[in-house]
Amino acid sequence: MKQFSVILIGAGSRGRTYTHFMSQMPDKYKIIGVAEPVEVKRKAFAQKHEIPEENCFVDWREILNRPKMADIAVIATMDNEHYAPAMKAIELGYHLLLEKPVAPTVEQCTDIANAAKDKGVSVIVCHVLRYTPFFKTVKNIVDSGRLGKIMSIDHVEGIGDVHFSHSYVRGHWHSEAETTPMLLAKSCHDLDIIQWLVGKNCKKVQSFGSLTYFTEENAPEGAPVRCIDGGCPIAKECPYNSYKVYIENMDRAWWKSAFRSIVATHPDFTDDELMEALKRTDYGLCVFHANNDVNDHQVVNMEFEGGVTASLTVNAFNRGGRYIRIYGTKGELYAFMEDESIYVKETYNERNREHVPVMKTIEGIEGGHGGGDAGIVYDLYDYLNGTYQGVSVADIHISVANHLIGFAAEESRHNDTVVSMDTFCEKHDFTV
Repeated sequence: MKQFSVILIGAGSRGRTYTHFMSQMPDKYKIIGVAEPVEVKRKAFAQKHEIPEENCFVDWREILNRPKMADIAVIATMDNEHYAPAMKAIELGYHLLLEKPVAPTVEQCTDIANAAKDKGVSVIVCHVLRYTPFFKTVKNIVDSGRLGKIMSIDHVEGIGDVHFSHSYVRGHWHSEAETTPMLLAKSCHDLDIIQWLVGKNCKKVQSFGSLTYFTEENAPEGAPVRCIDGGCPIAKECPYNSYKVYIENMDRAWWKSAFRSIVATHPDFTDDELMEALKRTDYGLCVFHANNDVNDHQVVNMEFEGGVTASLTVNAFNRGGRYIRIYGTKGELYAFMEDESIYVKETYNERNREHVPVMKTIEGIEGGHGGGDAGIVYDLYDYLNGTYQGVSVADIHISVANHLIGFAAEESRHNDTVVSMDTFCEKHDFTV
Protein backbone atom coordinates (compact mmCIF):
# COMPACT_ATOMS: atom_id res chain seq x y z
CA MET A 1 0.00 0.00 0.00
CA LYS A 2 1.35 3.41 -0.99
CA GLN A 3 1.92 5.89 1.82
CA PHE A 4 1.56 9.56 0.90
CA SER A 5 3.82 12.05 2.66
CA VAL A 6 2.17 15.30 3.76
CA ILE A 7 3.14 18.83 4.76
CA LEU A 8 0.74 21.26 6.44
CA ILE A 9 0.71 24.98 5.74
CA GLY A 10 -1.39 26.66 8.43
CA ALA A 11 -1.83 24.71 11.68
CA GLY A 12 -5.09 26.31 12.72
CA SER A 13 -8.30 24.45 13.44
CA ARG A 14 -8.98 23.26 9.89
CA GLY A 15 -5.44 22.15 9.16
CA ARG A 16 -5.17 20.31 12.46
CA THR A 17 -8.49 18.57 11.77
CA TYR A 18 -7.52 17.14 8.37
CA THR A 19 -4.10 16.05 9.54
CA HIS A 20 -5.61 14.50 12.67
CA PHE A 21 -7.64 12.14 10.50
CA MET A 22 -4.59 11.48 8.34
CA SER A 23 -2.67 10.50 11.46
CA GLN A 24 -5.36 7.89 12.16
CA MET A 25 -4.34 6.16 8.91
CA PRO A 26 -0.57 5.73 9.28
CA ASP A 27 -0.43 3.17 6.49
CA LYS A 28 -1.82 5.76 4.08
CA TYR A 29 -0.40 9.11 5.24
CA LYS A 30 2.70 10.36 7.02
CA ILE A 31 2.90 14.01 8.14
CA ILE A 32 6.48 15.19 7.80
CA GLY A 33 6.47 19.01 7.88
CA VAL A 34 4.60 22.11 9.03
CA ALA A 35 4.63 25.86 8.44
CA GLU A 36 2.78 27.91 11.06
CA PRO A 37 3.61 31.45 12.31
CA VAL A 38 2.10 31.01 15.80
CA GLU A 39 4.77 29.34 17.91
CA VAL A 40 2.48 27.58 20.38
CA LYS A 41 0.48 26.01 17.54
CA ARG A 42 3.56 25.05 15.56
CA LYS A 43 5.27 23.38 18.51
CA ALA A 44 2.14 21.54 19.64
CA PHE A 45 1.56 20.25 16.11
CA ALA A 46 5.18 19.15 15.70
CA GLN A 47 5.08 17.33 19.02
CA LYS A 48 1.84 15.52 18.21
CA HIS A 49 3.05 14.31 14.82
CA GLU A 50 6.72 13.80 15.82
CA ILE A 51 8.00 16.23 13.20
CA PRO A 52 11.72 17.00 13.46
CA GLU A 53 12.70 20.60 14.10
CA GLU A 54 14.36 20.96 10.72
CA ASN A 55 10.95 20.40 9.09
CA CYS A 56 9.14 23.07 11.15
CA PHE A 57 8.86 26.53 9.65
CA VAL A 58 7.39 29.87 10.65
CA ASP A 59 6.47 30.97 7.14
CA TRP A 60 5.06 29.04 4.19
CA ARG A 61 7.77 30.53 1.98
CA GLU A 62 10.42 28.72 3.97
CA ILE A 63 8.92 25.28 3.49
CA LEU A 64 8.11 25.89 -0.19
CA ASN A 65 11.52 27.38 -0.96
CA ARG A 66 12.91 23.91 -0.34
CA PRO A 67 12.82 21.27 -3.06
CA LYS A 68 9.58 19.27 -3.06
CA MET A 69 9.65 17.19 0.13
CA ALA A 70 6.24 15.48 0.16
CA ASP A 71 3.44 14.21 -2.04
CA ILE A 72 0.64 16.37 -0.63
CA ALA A 73 0.49 19.91 0.71
CA VAL A 74 -2.50 20.68 2.92
CA ILE A 75 -3.11 24.43 2.69
CA ALA A 76 -5.28 25.72 5.53
CA THR A 77 -4.20 29.33 5.94
CA MET A 78 -6.69 32.18 6.16
CA ASP A 79 -8.82 32.78 3.06
CA ASN A 80 -6.79 35.66 1.70
CA GLU A 81 -3.55 33.71 2.16
CA HIS A 82 -4.40 30.67 0.01
CA TYR A 83 -3.30 31.95 -3.38
CA ALA A 84 0.46 32.42 -3.10
CA PRO A 85 1.29 29.15 -1.31
CA ALA A 86 -1.11 27.23 -3.55
CA MET A 87 0.50 28.55 -6.71
CA LYS A 88 4.01 27.86 -5.41
CA ALA A 89 3.10 24.35 -4.25
CA ILE A 90 1.53 23.57 -7.63
CA GLU A 91 4.69 24.84 -9.35
CA LEU A 92 6.72 22.41 -7.23
CA GLY A 93 4.44 19.51 -8.19
CA TYR A 94 2.53 18.98 -4.96
CA HIS A 95 -1.00 17.61 -4.94
CA LEU A 96 -3.11 19.95 -2.81
CA LEU A 97 -5.82 19.53 -0.23
CA LEU A 98 -6.94 23.16 -0.24
CA GLU A 99 -9.24 24.65 2.39
CA LYS A 100 -12.24 26.51 1.03
CA PRO A 101 -12.78 29.07 -0.30
CA VAL A 102 -10.18 28.56 -3.01
CA ALA A 103 -9.17 32.24 -2.99
CA PRO A 104 -10.76 35.66 -2.37
CA THR A 105 -11.04 36.75 -6.02
CA VAL A 106 -12.27 35.24 -9.27
CA GLU A 107 -8.90 35.83 -10.89
CA GLN A 108 -6.99 34.00 -8.18
CA CYS A 109 -9.41 31.08 -8.25
CA THR A 110 -9.08 30.66 -12.01
CA ASP A 111 -5.29 31.04 -11.81
CA ILE A 112 -5.11 28.10 -9.39
CA ALA A 113 -7.35 25.94 -11.59
CA ASN A 114 -5.34 26.72 -14.72
CA ALA A 115 -1.99 26.19 -12.99
CA ALA A 116 -3.07 22.78 -11.67
CA LYS A 117 -4.21 21.73 -15.14
CA ASP A 118 -0.96 22.88 -16.75
CA LYS A 119 1.18 21.12 -14.12
CA GLY A 120 -0.90 17.94 -14.08
CA VAL A 121 -1.45 17.88 -10.31
CA SER A 122 -4.66 17.35 -8.36
CA VAL A 123 -6.12 20.15 -6.26
CA ILE A 124 -9.00 18.95 -4.09
CA VAL A 125 -10.96 21.72 -2.38
CA CYS A 126 -12.33 20.99 1.09
CA HIS A 127 -16.00 21.02 0.16
CA VAL A 128 -16.46 18.54 2.95
CA LEU A 129 -20.27 18.31 2.72
CA ARG A 130 -19.83 16.12 -0.37
CA TYR A 131 -18.16 13.53 1.84
CA THR A 132 -20.76 13.29 4.60
CA PRO A 133 -22.96 10.19 4.92
CA PHE A 134 -25.93 12.58 4.82
CA PHE A 135 -25.23 14.17 1.45
CA LYS A 136 -23.86 10.97 -0.04
CA THR A 137 -27.24 9.40 0.75
CA VAL A 138 -29.11 12.36 -0.77
CA LYS A 139 -26.93 12.11 -3.88
CA ASN A 140 -27.59 8.37 -4.19
CA ILE A 141 -31.35 8.94 -3.99
CA VAL A 142 -31.22 11.66 -6.65
CA ASP A 143 -28.99 9.62 -8.97
CA SER A 144 -31.19 6.53 -8.57
CA GLY A 145 -33.97 8.30 -10.48
CA ARG A 146 -36.49 7.68 -7.73
CA LEU A 147 -37.43 11.38 -7.66
CA GLY A 148 -37.64 11.56 -11.44
CA LYS A 149 -36.29 14.61 -13.20
CA ILE A 150 -35.15 17.20 -10.65
CA MET A 151 -37.11 20.42 -11.06
CA SER A 152 -36.24 22.52 -8.01
CA ILE A 153 -34.16 22.57 -4.81
CA ASP A 154 -34.65 24.63 -1.66
CA HIS A 155 -31.58 24.59 0.57
CA VAL A 156 -31.09 26.36 3.91
CA GLU A 157 -27.90 26.87 5.84
CA GLY A 158 -28.56 27.99 9.37
CA ILE A 159 -25.18 29.21 10.58
CA GLY A 160 -26.33 29.45 14.18
CA ASP A 161 -26.51 32.56 16.33
CA VAL A 162 -23.38 32.05 18.47
CA HIS A 163 -21.40 30.53 15.61
CA PHE A 164 -22.16 33.62 13.52
CA SER A 165 -21.21 35.99 16.34
CA HIS A 166 -17.98 34.08 16.98
CA SER A 167 -16.81 33.81 13.36
CA TYR A 168 -18.51 36.60 11.39
CA VAL A 169 -19.03 39.39 13.92
CA ARG A 170 -16.09 39.09 16.29
CA GLY A 171 -13.89 36.58 14.49
CA HIS A 172 -11.56 36.08 11.56
CA TRP A 173 -14.29 36.46 8.93
CA HIS A 174 -15.88 39.68 10.25
CA SER A 175 -14.56 41.79 7.35
CA GLU A 176 -15.26 41.20 3.67
CA ALA A 177 -12.17 43.20 2.68
CA GLU A 178 -9.87 41.21 4.96
CA THR A 179 -11.13 37.76 3.93
CA THR A 180 -14.03 37.01 1.58
CA PRO A 181 -17.77 37.76 1.48
CA MET A 182 -19.74 35.67 3.97
CA LEU A 183 -21.38 33.75 1.11
CA LEU A 184 -17.99 32.52 -0.12
CA ALA A 185 -16.41 32.07 3.29
CA LYS A 186 -19.28 30.04 4.72
CA SER A 187 -21.57 28.84 1.97
CA CYS A 188 -19.42 27.95 -1.03
CA HIS A 189 -20.02 24.51 0.57
CA ASP A 190 -23.73 24.84 -0.12
CA LEU A 191 -23.49 26.29 -3.62
CA ASP A 192 -21.23 23.36 -4.46
CA ILE A 193 -23.72 20.84 -3.02
CA ILE A 194 -26.62 22.32 -5.00
CA GLN A 195 -24.75 22.13 -8.31
CA TRP A 196 -23.50 18.60 -7.48
CA LEU A 197 -27.06 17.40 -6.89
CA VAL A 198 -28.49 19.14 -9.97
CA GLY A 199 -25.62 17.87 -12.11
CA LYS A 200 -25.90 20.71 -14.63
CA ASN A 201 -24.28 24.08 -15.20
CA CYS A 202 -25.72 27.18 -13.57
CA LYS A 203 -26.99 29.73 -16.11
CA LYS A 204 -28.40 32.65 -14.08
CA VAL A 205 -27.91 34.02 -10.56
CA GLN A 206 -29.73 36.61 -8.46
CA SER A 207 -29.03 37.47 -4.84
CA PHE A 208 -30.24 39.72 -2.02
CA GLY A 209 -28.81 40.20 1.45
CA SER A 210 -27.26 42.62 3.89
CA LEU A 211 -25.94 43.24 7.36
CA THR A 212 -29.10 44.23 9.22
CA TYR A 213 -29.06 43.12 12.84
CA PHE A 214 -25.49 43.18 14.16
CA THR A 215 -25.15 46.96 13.83
CA GLU A 216 -24.77 49.99 16.08
CA GLU A 217 -28.40 50.94 15.48
CA ASN A 218 -29.56 47.80 17.28
CA ALA A 219 -27.41 48.19 20.37
CA PRO A 220 -29.52 48.42 23.56
CA GLU A 221 -29.38 51.86 25.10
CA GLY A 222 -26.47 51.94 27.49
CA ALA A 223 -24.75 48.82 26.14
CA PRO A 224 -20.97 49.14 26.60
CA VAL A 225 -18.49 48.57 23.80
CA ARG A 226 -17.20 45.48 25.63
CA CYS A 227 -19.44 43.03 27.44
CA ILE A 228 -17.17 42.86 30.50
CA ASP A 229 -17.25 46.64 30.97
CA GLY A 230 -20.53 46.23 32.84
CA GLY A 231 -23.76 48.15 32.72
CA CYS A 232 -25.35 46.33 29.79
CA PRO A 233 -29.13 46.29 30.33
CA ILE A 234 -29.54 42.88 28.63
CA ALA A 235 -26.38 41.18 29.91
CA LYS A 236 -28.22 38.34 31.67
CA GLU A 237 -30.35 37.27 28.73
CA CYS A 238 -28.08 38.18 25.80
CA PRO A 239 -26.97 35.00 24.00
CA TYR A 240 -23.89 36.83 22.70
CA ASN A 241 -22.55 38.02 26.08
CA SER A 242 -18.84 37.35 25.60
CA TYR A 243 -18.20 36.54 29.25
CA LYS A 244 -20.93 33.90 29.25
CA VAL A 245 -19.92 32.44 25.88
CA TYR A 246 -16.16 32.30 26.37
CA ILE A 247 -15.61 32.08 30.12
CA GLU A 248 -18.65 31.03 32.11
CA ASN A 249 -21.18 28.91 30.25
CA MET A 250 -20.17 25.28 29.76
CA ASP A 251 -23.04 24.88 27.31
CA ARG A 252 -20.82 26.94 25.04
CA ALA A 253 -17.82 24.67 25.64
CA TRP A 254 -16.79 24.55 21.98
CA TRP A 255 -16.69 28.33 21.70
CA LYS A 256 -14.71 28.59 24.93
CA SER A 257 -12.22 26.09 23.52
CA ALA A 258 -12.06 27.91 20.19
CA PHE A 259 -11.51 31.25 21.90
CA ARG A 260 -8.73 29.78 24.02
CA SER A 261 -7.10 28.31 20.92
CA ILE A 262 -7.23 31.64 19.09
CA VAL A 263 -5.91 33.95 21.80
CA ALA A 264 -3.57 31.58 23.69
CA THR A 265 0.13 32.33 23.49
CA HIS A 266 1.30 29.41 25.64
CA PRO A 267 -0.13 26.02 26.65
CA ASP A 268 -0.93 26.94 30.27
CA PHE A 269 -3.17 29.90 29.49
CA THR A 270 -5.20 30.89 32.56
CA ASP A 271 -8.75 32.20 32.95
CA ASP A 272 -7.28 35.53 34.08
CA GLU A 273 -5.41 35.76 30.80
CA LEU A 274 -8.60 34.87 28.93
CA MET A 275 -10.27 37.76 30.70
CA GLU A 276 -7.45 40.02 29.57
CA ALA A 277 -8.07 38.82 26.00
CA LEU A 278 -11.71 39.91 26.30
CA LYS A 279 -10.40 43.37 27.16
CA ARG A 280 -8.12 43.69 24.14
CA THR A 281 -9.46 41.50 21.28
CA ASP A 282 -12.57 41.69 19.13
CA TYR A 283 -13.90 38.62 20.94
CA GLY A 284 -14.75 40.84 23.89
CA LEU A 285 -16.77 43.35 21.85
CA CYS A 286 -20.51 43.74 22.09
CA VAL A 287 -21.90 42.25 18.87
CA PHE A 288 -23.63 45.57 18.17
CA HIS A 289 -20.39 47.55 18.60
CA ALA A 290 -18.07 45.26 16.63
CA ASN A 291 -16.00 46.01 13.53
CA ASN A 292 -18.01 43.72 11.25
CA ASP A 293 -19.38 44.38 7.77
CA VAL A 294 -20.44 40.98 6.35
CA ASN A 295 -24.05 40.00 5.64
CA ASP A 296 -26.01 38.39 8.46
CA HIS A 297 -28.61 37.02 6.02
CA GLN A 298 -28.67 36.34 2.29
CA VAL A 299 -30.64 34.47 -0.35
CA VAL A 300 -29.33 33.23 -3.72
CA ASN A 301 -31.66 32.24 -6.56
CA MET A 302 -30.24 30.11 -9.35
CA GLU A 303 -31.39 28.74 -12.70
CA PHE A 304 -29.57 25.76 -14.18
CA GLU A 305 -29.55 24.20 -17.63
CA GLY A 306 -32.92 22.75 -18.54
CA GLY A 307 -34.81 25.24 -16.38
CA VAL A 308 -33.98 23.63 -13.01
CA THR A 309 -34.29 26.23 -10.25
CA ALA A 310 -32.69 26.37 -6.82
CA SER A 311 -32.56 28.70 -3.86
CA LEU A 312 -30.04 28.97 -1.05
CA THR A 313 -30.93 30.80 2.15
CA VAL A 314 -28.17 31.61 4.64
CA ASN A 315 -28.66 33.40 7.94
CA ALA A 316 -27.49 33.72 11.52
CA PHE A 317 -30.83 33.62 13.28
CA ASN A 318 -31.22 30.00 14.30
CA ARG A 319 -29.57 27.33 16.40
CA GLY A 320 -27.69 26.04 13.37
CA GLY A 321 -28.08 23.24 10.85
CA ARG A 322 -28.80 22.51 7.21
CA TYR A 323 -32.14 21.64 5.60
CA ILE A 324 -32.81 20.58 2.03
CA ARG A 325 -35.94 19.92 0.00
CA ILE A 326 -35.73 18.49 -3.52
CA TYR A 327 -38.70 18.38 -5.89
CA GLY A 328 -38.73 15.92 -8.79
CA THR A 329 -41.28 14.83 -11.37
CA LYS A 330 -41.82 11.53 -9.53
CA GLY A 331 -41.33 12.50 -5.91
CA GLU A 332 -39.85 14.80 -3.32
CA LEU A 333 -37.18 14.57 -0.65
CA TYR A 334 -36.94 16.46 2.63
CA ALA A 335 -34.12 16.23 5.13
CA PHE A 336 -32.51 18.00 8.09
CA MET A 337 -28.85 17.16 8.50
CA GLU A 338 -29.19 16.37 12.20
CA ASP A 339 -31.92 13.78 11.62
CA GLU A 340 -31.19 10.08 11.38
CA SER A 341 -33.18 9.63 8.18
CA ILE A 342 -34.15 11.34 4.94
CA TYR A 343 -37.85 11.54 4.08
CA VAL A 344 -38.76 10.48 0.54
CA LYS A 345 -42.31 10.57 -0.82
CA GLU A 346 -43.35 9.47 -4.29
CA THR A 347 -45.79 11.95 -5.79
CA TYR A 348 -48.18 9.49 -7.44
CA ASN A 349 -48.17 6.82 -4.77
CA GLU A 350 -49.28 8.09 -1.38
CA ARG A 351 -48.44 4.76 0.24
CA ASN A 352 -44.87 4.78 -1.05
CA ARG A 353 -43.19 6.89 1.57
CA GLU A 354 -39.91 6.06 3.22
CA HIS A 355 -37.49 7.35 5.84
CA VAL A 356 -34.11 6.43 4.36
CA PRO A 357 -31.62 5.91 7.20
CA VAL A 358 -28.37 7.86 7.39
CA MET A 359 -25.32 6.83 9.37
CA LYS A 360 -25.43 9.00 12.49
CA THR A 361 -22.83 11.73 12.85
CA ILE A 362 -22.70 15.05 14.65
CA GLU A 363 -23.53 18.01 12.43
CA GLY A 364 -22.14 21.38 13.28
CA ILE A 365 -18.78 23.02 13.67
CA GLU A 366 -17.97 20.90 16.72
CA GLY A 367 -18.87 17.63 15.02
CA GLY A 368 -16.50 17.36 12.07
CA HIS A 369 -19.08 18.69 9.61
CA GLY A 370 -21.29 15.62 9.84
CA GLY A 371 -18.45 13.22 9.09
CA GLY A 372 -17.20 15.19 6.09
CA ASP A 373 -13.82 16.10 7.58
CA ALA A 374 -12.92 12.43 7.91
CA GLY A 375 -14.68 11.52 4.68
CA ILE A 376 -12.60 13.79 2.47
CA VAL A 377 -9.37 12.39 3.91
CA TYR A 378 -10.50 8.81 3.21
CA ASP A 379 -11.60 9.62 -0.36
CA LEU A 380 -8.50 11.72 -1.10
CA TYR A 381 -6.29 8.69 -0.61
CA ASP A 382 -8.19 6.51 -3.05
CA TYR A 383 -8.44 9.35 -5.56
CA LEU A 384 -4.70 10.03 -5.60
CA ASN A 385 -3.97 6.30 -5.55
CA GLY A 386 -6.08 5.76 -8.68
CA THR A 387 -8.55 3.43 -6.96
CA TYR A 388 -11.42 5.86 -6.32
CA GLN A 389 -14.92 4.62 -7.16
CA GLY A 390 -17.09 7.25 -5.50
CA VAL A 391 -18.85 10.37 -6.77
CA SER A 392 -17.87 12.94 -4.14
CA VAL A 393 -14.41 14.06 -5.28
CA ALA A 394 -14.46 17.04 -7.63
CA ASP A 395 -11.45 18.38 -9.46
CA ILE A 396 -10.42 22.00 -9.06
CA HIS A 397 -12.16 23.07 -12.27
CA ILE A 398 -15.58 22.03 -10.93
CA SER A 399 -14.87 23.62 -7.55
CA VAL A 400 -13.89 26.93 -9.14
CA ALA A 401 -16.94 26.87 -11.43
CA ASN A 402 -19.12 26.55 -8.34
CA HIS A 403 -17.19 29.30 -6.56
CA LEU A 404 -17.99 31.55 -9.52
CA ILE A 405 -21.69 31.13 -8.74
CA GLY A 406 -20.94 32.80 -5.40
CA PHE A 407 -18.93 35.61 -6.96
CA ALA A 408 -21.72 36.19 -9.48
CA ALA A 409 -24.24 36.26 -6.62
CA GLU A 410 -22.22 39.02 -4.98
CA GLU A 411 -22.18 40.97 -8.25
CA SER A 412 -25.96 40.57 -8.42
CA ARG A 413 -26.42 41.67 -4.81
CA HIS A 414 -24.29 44.78 -5.18
CA ASN A 415 -25.68 45.79 -8.59
CA ASP A 416 -29.31 44.72 -8.10
CA THR A 417 -29.33 42.67 -11.27
CA VAL A 418 -29.63 39.13 -12.62
CA VAL A 419 -26.22 37.80 -13.71
CA SER A 420 -25.77 35.52 -16.70
CA MET A 421 -23.19 32.90 -15.76
CA ASP A 422 -22.11 32.50 -19.38
CA THR A 423 -21.35 36.22 -19.59
CA PHE A 424 -19.72 36.26 -16.15
CA CYS A 425 -17.43 33.34 -17.00
CA GLU A 426 -16.56 34.79 -20.40
CA LYS A 427 -15.66 38.11 -18.76
CA HIS A 428 -13.26 36.27 -16.48
CA ASP A 429 -11.86 34.03 -19.24
CA PHE A 430 -13.10 30.83 -17.59
CA THR A 431 -14.71 28.00 -19.54
CA VAL A 432 -17.20 25.85 -17.63
